[in-house]
Amino acid sequence: MDTMRDRFAPVVSRILDEDPRVAVVLAEIGKDGFAGAWRRHPDRVINVGIREQLLVGAAAGLALTGMRPVVHTFASFLVERPFEQVKLDLGHQDAGAVLVSAAASFDWPAGGYTHMAPGDVALLDTLDGWTVHVPGHPDEAETLLRHAVAAGDDKVYVRLSVQTNGKGLPVDGQRFLTVREGRSGVVVAVGPVLDAVLTATENFDVTVLYATTVRPFDAPALRRATESAGTDVVLVEPYLAGTSTAAVNEALPDVPHRVLGLGVGRRELRRYGSVEEHIAAHGLDAAGLRDRIAGFVAAPLRG
Repeated sequence: MDTMRDRFAPVVSRILDEDPRVAVVLAEIGKDGFAGAWRRHPDRVINVGIREQLLVGAAAGLALTGMRPVVHTFASFLVERPFEQVKLDLGHQDAGAVLVSAAASFDWPAGGYTHMAPGDVALLDTLDGWTVHVPGHPDEAETLLRHAVAAGDDKVYVRLSVQTNGKGLPVDGQRFLTVREGRSGVVVAVGPVLDAVLTATENFDVTVLYATTVRPFDAPALRRATESAGTDVVLVEPYLAGTSTAAVNEALPDVPHRVLGLGVGRRELRRYGSVEEHIAAHGLDAAGLRDRIAGFVAAPLRG
């Protein structure tokens, strides 16, 4: 199966052919995937070199002229390194762009901590007005990329990952999906952690919601789920643990509830390892999730 990032360049290249308003801005990373698009649209495929601050600044300039820029590099170089430009050039100027990342939490462990960004969504949460998509399958990535580009002049972050679920679901860029119903708690699985969550909770009497668009957070879906499943809420996110706990609290301001945020821990793992080893070390494999969810949610086993 191809990866989310394998889909990125072909999908956006087709969008370049379809929409003269769209431009792609790169900083070396990913340029080979746009070689054909560059030959067809040399004025709308721009490589600024290894200059990540310029990457975002150039995108903002394009947006201010009425273009719809799609900006791509690794998450650590897209959100963290040029954060001042994200904050000022895009945010302060209210200039819209689509930021598309790769290798966020620990997708390329051999690259070391410089190429890891488990705090990317939490960092964007300090800014106003961002839509955040976290697909869990290449088919979903394609759908959400098209949603992002078509979103007027909004500021959108699309977080691609090598981690993937076995099959894509019909996501719409807005709502959570209910993939399992229960009566003893709600588990919100974000993007590529869904398969592990379903395996971990297969005998638990819990509702599982699937989230691929996490900002805005689908508060109505969570409220509906808690009405029948109870108000113990577990968040399982493929980035910094607890990133969306505030969103859960805002969704249930008048409802006594408990929330457990699971995700990438704050403690830095100082060995390279593999993606699977990082997942297990952070307790995000099925076995680790099962133990922690069982210890929090009073979920009787299904009959």
